[in-house]
Amino acid sequence: MSHTILLELHYLGGLPYFSKLLHTPQVVIEQHEHYRKGSFRNRCYIGTAQGPQLLSIPLASGKHQQAPIKAVRIDAQSHWQRQHWRSIKTAYGKSPFYDYYAPFLASFYERPYTWLFDFCQELQLQLFQLLGINPTLIYSSTYQHQTAGDCTDFRHQLLPRNYATYSDSNYQIIPYPQVFEDRQGFVPNLSIIDLLYCTGPEALDYLQQCRLH
Repeated sequence: MSHTILLELHYLGGLPYFSKLLHTPQVVIEQHEHYRKGSFRNRCYIGTAQGPQLLSIPLASGKHQQAPIKAVRIDAQSHWQRQHWRSIKTAYGKSPFYDYYAPFLASFYERPYTWLFDFCQELQLQLFQLLGINPTLIYSSTYQHQTAGDCTDFRHQLLPRNYATYSDSNYQIIPYPQVFEDRQGFVPNLSIIDLLYCTGPEALDYLQQCRLH
């Protein structure tokens, strides 16, 4: 794996995304791009009794790929926070570690947020604390169409349309116990909260095992 990787900011990023954050010496988070539809910037997948469920943050501006990512507003009129938290609680309320982790995440679905980037950034930092990791992050100072040197451009590689089958030369899918595995079988590459709620403090060990090189 390269020394530096360039990634966009995800909402409750999936396991391949957090594997990159954990195993790359330095991560550059893109903050000067324009919003892209059909991405994980405002979406994530959680595991439910009916199978993977897509949670999508509704946007008031920027949703047509016209606005800089830091100028994309969340649609505050849609009550999306209540809906997302209800879905998360329904999916993971009976998981082994729900009662432990829920208090750390619930506040993000109670207080108002205006900007998509700010919400995802603050939530990601909380997830780092819960996982016990401290990635070396910097935020881009300008938009780069191409990267140079030892920096790998990984923007737009992890997408909702290919998340379930995603793997690469540095990441492998390793099953772990899931809440609805008896009904759905193992569902790979869900949001990091699936791993946290299901495995608790062993989540970091699992992410370490997912690394191939």
